[in-house]
Amino acid sequence: MRYRKLGKTGLMVSEIGFGGEWLERHEEEESVSLMRYAHSQGINIVDCWMPDPKSRDIIGKAMEGCREEWIVQGHFGSTYQNGQYVRSRDMKQVIPAFEDMMRRMRTDYIDLGMIHYIDAQEEWDRCMNSDFIRYVTDKKEDGTIRHIGLSTHNPRIAKLTVEAGFIEMILFSINPAFDMRPPTEDLDSMFEGYDAGNYAGIDPERAALYQLCEQNDVGITVMKGFFGGRLFQKETSPFGVAFTPKQCIHYALTRPGVCSILCGYDTTEQVDEAVAYETASEEEKDYASVIASAPVHAYMGQCTYCGHCRPCPANIDIAMVNKFYDLAAAQKEGAVPDSVREHYKALGTTAGACLQCHACETRCPFGVKVAERMTRTAGLFGC
Repeated sequence: MRYRKLGKTGLMVSEIGFGGEWLERHEEEESVSLMRYAHSQGINIVDCWMPDPKSRDIIGKAMEGCREEWIVQGHFGSTYQNGQYVRSRDMKQVIPAFEDMMRRMRTDYIDLGMIHYIDAQEEWDRCMNSDFIRYVTDKKEDGTIRHIGLSTHNPRIAKLTVEAGFIEMILFSINPAFDMRPPTEDLDSMFEGYDAGNYAGIDPERAALYQLCEQNDVGITVMKGFFGGRLFQKETSPFGVAFTPKQCIHYALTRPGVCSILCGYDTTEQVDEAVAYETASEEEKDYASVIASAPVHAYMGQCTYCGHCRPCPANIDIAMVNKFYDLAAAQKEGAVPDSVREHYKALGTTAGACLQCHACETRCPFGVKVAERMTRTAGLFGC
């Protein structure tokens, strides 16, 4: 298992994580064993947005004796009322729900205290000036939570989160289908009125968000990476072609700022399938060819950092160079942040070494003019 630093939190999280929402579908001991099995495979991050007692009890039992080896995303504002999940900012509900989570998980701290599920501007404004957010920050100050995070499906809210400064990471929905849709405050309506013929690649606000997170060291953990399984069948995939789990995982993990993708599991076989990503071949991880071969969809002219351009005779890591170029080019007045410049130089072989042989362009599924980008990158960074 490979591990990535979760932005400014400094926590090292497994690339493959554990999304816990399916735990309550099984007998308690079965789910406890499943989570322990995932841990034995190197998975060390679990998301618990679920308010039901059974899921929380399962996580607590699974972590018993190894709590320090787990990184927990625990949510403020996910409550259980009359046997049902209710998203709430009512402190009479929020406080007991959070305390119940701590008690059932048998822990005296939560690694990532998540502001639960804000997609609307109005709710963001209300929460940021309320007892709710003060409760969250108080829990950070007294050490009950180690870091503050937020979950959202809306890139505009995610952008506000990064700009707020005090929120250190985000849980965001990322998959090839979501990335092609514009922001919305209503997730259920994301694909209403969808016209495949007008698809033009990654939505610019989403692309800008990933770059902003990378630039500001705000780590992203990923939810909904499989689009509820709809990407696995061409009949339900908006692209009209099917993806594999490894391809969806690779897509998420190649977005700037992303540190871990949280997959849901029913069986140990599903854990094995996700963890197998770590040893998968480039062909098995190749999402780019799937997108490029889709009937009406293509990211033409856009670098998706897929790595198809390899190998380079000058040994340039073209995908990473392109990623840093995009980060730098997004800055006002061409001012390259020092952090981006240092990461770029740390590559060793930079764009200035490009031989202009254009061999990479023959392999790019999206027709990116790589040689031109290398020239522009060398000019921007000076090497």
